[in-house]
Amino acid sequence: MPHIDYFFATISPFSYLAGLKLEEIAEKHGATVTYKPLDIMALFSRTGGTPPKDRHPNRVGYRAQDLPRQARKAGMDLNFQPAHWPTNSAPSSYAMIAAQTAGGGDLGKLAHSFLRACWAEEKDIAEDSVVRECLEASGFDPDLADTGLLAGAETYAANLEEAVSRGAFGAPFYITDTGEMFWGQDRLEELDMHLSGKL
Repeated sequence: MPHIDYFFATISPFSYLAGLKLEEIAEKHGATVTYKPLDIMALFSRTGGTPPKDRHPNRVGYRAQDLPRQARKAGMDLNFQPAHWPTNSAPSSYAMIAAQTAGGGDLGKLAHSFLRACWAEEKDIAEDSVVRECLEASGFDPDLADTGLLAGAETYAANLEEAVSRGAFGAPFYITDTGEMFWGQDRLEELDMHLSGKL
């Protein structure tokens, strides 16, 4: 059974634009997925990247065109300048980690709920009420928002270290159990082809 480690950030617009395609691909191939939320700004600084606010105007200008274009292509709503971005991604990430440990709900839906809340619904995913709402809507106990915070913090930090050590440098970033790496929501087709033995 193939396995995919999914490194992502709950505030990443490109993780949002991935939608639920990873989950569809995993189901198609009988693959398991481990969700590994991380601090994307720290990942940038550790791997030679630059936070959006510090990028050259050429890169800023391209991003301003590309994000809305990718959203239209995916048929998804997108607020290019959301009211609550950037925000503290730790609370939603800790909840994601706690939910994965607890089980019982839909992790793909939960990840996408956090991302959609940020990029399409003008909600602050650092707020406890928003975290609890996303947990409940995805079939998890909303009280997970208040449990396992120390373990969540440790795993969140460990996910960053693992991402750096395994070659990741952005989000979304997918690594298979055979070590194949795919960066970006626009590489999900290649991940699908790889799992099909075509690439």
